[in-house]
Amino acid sequence: MAKKSKRGSGPRPGSNRAERVAARKERQRAAMAPPPRPFAGLAAECDLVAMRAFVASATVELGSEALTQGTDRSVLLASILPGAVRAIVRNTDDGPQGVVALQTEVDPDDVDREIADALVWSTQAAPDTDFVPSDEPPALTDVLAPQTQLDIVVHDDFGWWFPPGTDVPAEFADMLEQAKNSIMPSARLSAKSGIGAPWWVDAGERAHLRWVRPEPEDEVMNALARLHAAGRLTLGEGSRFAGSFRTHGLLVPVFDLDNELHHEEWAPALDQFDEWLTEALAVEGDLTTAEVRSRDGIRGRQVTLR
Repeated sequence: MAKKSKRGSGPRPGSNRAERVAARKERQRAAMAPPPRPFAGLAAECDLVAMRAFVASATVELGSEALTQGTDRSVLLASILPGAVRAIVRNTDDGPQGVVALQTEVDPDDVDREIADALVWSTQAAPDTDFVPSDEPPALTDVLAPQTQLDIVVHDDFGWWFPPGTDVPAEFADMLEQAKNSIMPSARLSAKSGIGAPWWVDAGERAHLRWVRPEPEDEVMNALARLHAAGRLTLGEGSRFAGSFRTHGLLVPVFDLDNELHHEEWAPALDQFDEWLTEALAVEGDLTTAEVRSRDGIRGRQVTLR
């Protein structure tokens, strides 16, 4: 007797079985998906996002109080390394030093675990060896102390790629000069509230304020809408609200700025806007009709990083 054909034996569209299969697949995809906010749970979340998303040349020295794995070796957390590799270990006068990059050529599926994996590796590996990922990388909150704040050093070149006191090899001179020419001058600003990470970036024709915010996106968007409707979505003369972009689960409002002004000259305007935004975030209840129109307009102004 011929076997019964199984053609068409799968779940039919619209059937209960099809819905159950689709729901199960969605749960599986959700379980495998990386966290929408890879740096959540860390006090330095906003600065980590900035260093990974748009800060060109910056470093942070992580000492034993920041790393929970128990090591005497210092680790330099950096924006990017030559060749966009994840991590290296180099020799210095004080002994081996690990350097871990936040920006790499290929984005990992799970950002926080790969960075955590590289941090652990860099405290143990011998100098001049290639980074090898582990099979079960830890969570970043298990490697970097959650309360750690980043004392970021912003550089105007990539000379820090080589240990202090080291002569730059001649074969790297041209590469360093090309890399330097790609850097947009940047500075980490500070607002009165201490919330988020406001960064000033000089893009050439104009400068920008990019303020990485830790609040849920909808809350920030509603607050911006309230400020726009009240005529307060501004940093004053020489500024214009450009829009926003999303990265690593956070919303980043962006203002165009007159780049004839030094970044420190924007401090008073930043503090004023910080006060207005804090007040707007604290407002509860539905948006007014005018505020809804403002929110719809703001959502349509998406900024693309270049």
